[in-house]
Amino acid sequence: MAKKANKYHGYDITTQAIHTGTDYDLETGAVRRPLHMANSFKLPDDLSQVNYSSTDLLMYARNGNPNQHWLEEKLAALHDADDAIVLASGVAALHALFWTLLKTGDRMVYPNVSYMAVYRMFHELFNRKFNVETVMVDMTDLEAVKQAITPGTKLVHIETPDNPTNGITDIAAIAEIAHRNGAVLSVDNTFASPFNQKPLELGADFVVEAITKYINGHGDAQGGAIISNDLATMDRIRYEAQVNVGSVISPFNAWQIFRGSVTFPLRMERINKSAQKIAEWLESRANVTFVSYPGLSSHPGHVTAAKQMKNGYGGVISFGLNTDDKAVERFCAALKVVTFAVSLGHDESLIFPQPSYDERIQLYPEVFRKGFIRFSVGLEDPHDIINDLDQALQKIGL
Repeated sequence: MAKKANKYHGYDITTQAIHTGTDYDLETGAVRRPLHMANSFKLPDDLSQVNYSSTDLLMYARNGNPNQHWLEEKLAALHDADDAIVLASGVAALHALFWTLLKTGDRMVYPNVSYMAVYRMFHELFNRKFNVETVMVDMTDLEAVKQAITPGTKLVHIETPDNPTNGITDIAAIAEIAHRNGAVLSVDNTFASPFNQKPLELGADFVVEAITKYINGHGDAQGGAIISNDLATMDRIRYEAQVNVGSVISPFNAWQIFRGSVTFPLRMERINKSAQKIAEWLESRANVTFVSYPGLSSHPGHVTAAKQMKNGYGGVISFGLNTDDKAVERFCAALKVVTFAVSLGHDESLIFPQPSYDERIQLYPEVFRKGFIRFSVGLEDPHDIINDLDQALQKIGL
């Protein structure tokens, strides 16, 4: 589809979140975009120029749907980017990018601490199925990164903050190393969101967001996005991964996320402030063995985070309790306000233990290998959250 100019360029992100991609419905005059559940659209009378694997024409839902396109327009604006592709999930977006950029014999570098699906893709799938050389490195260690990213490397992929330890990677520094060696850089920005961090401005070539999380913000729809200024490669991703692999988002999920995105900046502002307050409280507790939150001066990546995260440090706090896996589970189950469930970025706070028997645990810094919990702060009153954490800690004797 032809890219629309962002007529709200230069406005604050809160204004862009409300207005970009929004317009009057041409048929009814409604001031809300309608939900188009159609899977087929009227074809032109002359079919001689139609490419059935193209996304330039609304013809079939796998090639794109109106709700997807309106959401793409908004996400590109939130990142101050030229283009965005919205797909079925965050993992679909990651796979679409990697699938398009990598081929047999290529070399790529990825973090030793990363989202489980990324670990699976590169530790098991891309190397075994397609003979892609996948190199794991501690992205928070620039000297190690310089050794790992060699001439001929095709792709460097990072997360910052990373999932689940909240490690901070210097995007601009990694971009410089990658580009010097002829590689492109992709950044998973899910933990930060475009409210706090815009990797394209720091030198990244591609950004991936699980828009299931903060952009949607209500825990009721799944989607992922790739954002870039490289229009030629974005067209390849649409052709190769959306149309011909079929990872398209449903119209309903796109419509849900579009609706949730309107309040995204306001939610992030609240979440940033609450998470900072809760992280500081956790750090004061005697039986909390560590608190990893980029907003704390004790965080080893705090200076870098302050440089590249402009409005706040996000809503995920990683912390540890001086106890075993079973007691951690009892702590999570004893919470009354915080919800014991996976995911992050919802309106409700979510908590999930990272057990000591996880196969990746030896890849994490040593302090994370016992009593490790990932906590996503929601929109509840922060004092209510703190009181809830306190009562649950008391129940397990901490």
